[in-house]
Amino acid sequence: MASPNLSEIITTTLRNRSGKTADNVSKGNALLNEIKSKGGWKSATGRTIVQELEYSEGRFQWYSGYDEIDITPADVISAAEYNWAQCAGTVAASGLEIDVQNTGKEQIIDLFEARIKNAQHTVKNQLTVGLYSDGTAFGGKIVGGLQLLVADNPATGTVGGINRAVNPFWRNQFFRATTDGGGTMSAVNIQGYMDELFLRTTRGNDKTDMIVADKTSYKFYWASLQANQRFLEEKKAGAGFRSLEFAGVPVYYEDSTGIPDRHMYFLNTDFLFVRYAPKRNFTPLPVERSYNQDAMVQFILWAGQFTTSNASLQGVLNNN
Repeated sequence: MASPNLSEIITTTLRNRSGKTADNVSKGNALLNEIKSKGGWKSATGRTIVQELEYSEGRFQWYSGYDEIDITPADVISAAEYNWAQCAGTVAASGLEIDVQNTGKEQIIDLFEARIKNAQHTVKNQLTVGLYSDGTAFGGKIVGGLQLLVADNPATGTVGGINRAVNPFWRNQFFRATTDGGGTMSAVNIQGYMDELFLRTTRGNDKTDMIVADKTSYKFYWASLQANQRFLEEKKAGAGFRSLEFAGVPVYYEDSTGIPDRHMYFLNTDFLFVRYAPKRNFTPLPVERSYNQDAMVQFILWAGQFTTSNASLQGVLNNN
């Protein structure tokens, strides 16, 4: 039986699955799932990713009778600029696999379905690791994750082109167990520490809507609940994530190797985004034959960045 047109099979299969890949990535992580549900999985274009933000209040005054009212325009809107990060997954096959070992159409489809699923899992796992990065790995080519956006030391460094050392509005909240709480994180004190950070990340109706924790801090919180522990129901009609609860907010255990030890992130996902390039949202490129190998390869590409429009409503509890 003649081998089917492999390029067409791979291209069609990957094109049909590119949207499913994006969906699989977002549903594979509680934080990404929440960001997407809030409409924060958004496209972006341009030389950089521009994230609009409000950095101060507008003009307001009390007045009486014929008092003059100040109508001078207030500069309240600015923007952070984030650089693009790019990543690629690959699906490849040798001529031996294509024309000798798997010569039927169904066999080739089965082969590439398996490899496509593997590529999907790889991209999902690596983006999850990136979600908690500080943006310095791989020569600074990785996305800037929570260790950058919600930093342990928020008064230093530059995020989105804004220097946090001279712009206090751009600093996230933090609570250090040892220096601010008087003792290392434990099941005995963790709820008190969480109470304090929760209040620091609350502004009127804006408040933390999810907490993600590494294994150690999650177990401390779990142990502190004892007989009163409560699990939330599965979120968003069966998204599959189960969690503990704190002040009506879900607390998720993050098993990614990217999250630092003894860290809890208090997040307001109304101000967190995944910005992506429309033509690089897990987009498959055409199949290419290797110029010096009996093989074919196809790339699955993504370009984007994790961004925030309000750092002051994000917080981190750590053991420092």
